Amino acid sequence: MIRGPVAEISLSSIAHNLHIVQRIVKSRPVIAVVKAGAYGHGAVEVSKRLLTEGIACLAVAYTGEAKELREAGINIPVIVLFDRGDIRDYFDFHLIPVVYNLDAAAALSDEAGKRDTVIKIHVKIDTGMGRLGLNGNHAVDDLMKISEMPGLEIAGLLSHFSEADLSDRSYAISQIERFHAVREAISKKLRRKIFSHIANSAAVLAFEDAYLDAVRPGLMLYGYSPFHESRALRAEGEEAEESQRGLIPAMMIKTRILCIRNVPAGEPISYGRTFVTKRPSRIGVTALGYADGYSRHFSNNAEVLVKGKRAPVVGRVCMDLTMIDLTDIVEAGQNDEVVVLGQQGNESITADELARRANTISYEILTSLGSRSKRIYVETH
Repeated sequence: MIRGPVAEISLSSIAHNLHIVQRIVKSRPVIAVVKAGAYGHGAVEVSKRLLTEGIACLAVAYTGEAKELREAGINIPVIVLFDRGDIRDYFDFHLIPVVYNLDAAAALSDEAGKRDTVIKIHVKIDTGMGRLGLNGNHAVDDLMKISEMPGLEIAGLLSHFSEADLSDRSYAISQIERFHAVREAISKKLRRKIFSHIANSAAVLAFEDAYLDAVRPGLMLYGYSPFHESRALRAEGEEAEESQRGLIPAMMIKTRILCIRNVPAGEPISYGRTFVTKRPSRIGVTALGYADGYSRHFSNNAEVLVKGKRAPVVGRVCMDLTMIDLTDIVEAGQNDEVVVLGQQGNESITADELARRANTISYEILTSLGSRSKRIYVETH
């Protein structure tokens, strides 16, 4: 038996979600964010499917992720958002580094000189995220210094919004104004327009002014809207569900019932006796635990689907096992399928639901469950 859960990934749903992005932003190129194993969905398989759908460019966090794509035969441009690791990898694997300080630029320039070549780079501007990037009054001066370094060609500028839901646009607007100011200043000095991108999924859905020359969605591709994290659109008098725009979640997490135990009333279940049966009960033991990315926050605080019905999680989630109450699902039996995330019959459990129960965000749910499950790929739509 496969350890723990299986992640069933619908590649057709990912293609569908990409087409929604493309329709929204019209003619602009899409830079697909496939970092963190494509948010737990599997970067290689997801990227291959996106490639067949005409994606322009991919973005990852680290060179190791980019190398995995290259070794799988994916040859379109790949932007590496954060890594300062082995500078040689950028040249050996034809990657696009994101430069966020002068030291990083100098290291790339030195390596380019050794190879007698020119490498295209994108430069990050910190417009208010407070994380990485050129910032303050020195951003334009630093950009000019980078432009003068031998072996470097500034092919792009980027920044990142700090408020994923954009419910209060004032800060996002100030960020894009700062970005425009830097773009305009450096374009005048270099006497050419520089390809620029800042729009994440939230901006794609609700901030057209941020589209610029390309958009950089992540969460949308996997079927979720960041607006569900805060119900931001409700504050603007719209239904939050409208922000979903027809997106289809691409990940389903399934496991099996290992056994069913008939226990009397008053029986404690799992560590710490945090749950005690109030009636004679049928307790299912499932092949799922926190080692599989199913958080202990779900202890006595979540449901799964069995036979198209909701079954509550009872007792503490263990490392390898989770118990569920099947008393009211009399047709459930050993080895039956358990849906942890996804749809079964007319019921569904979304990453947004699990995120609310665990006091986190859907991004963490997807990356945790997807990365630790055996993945299988299907065409479902």
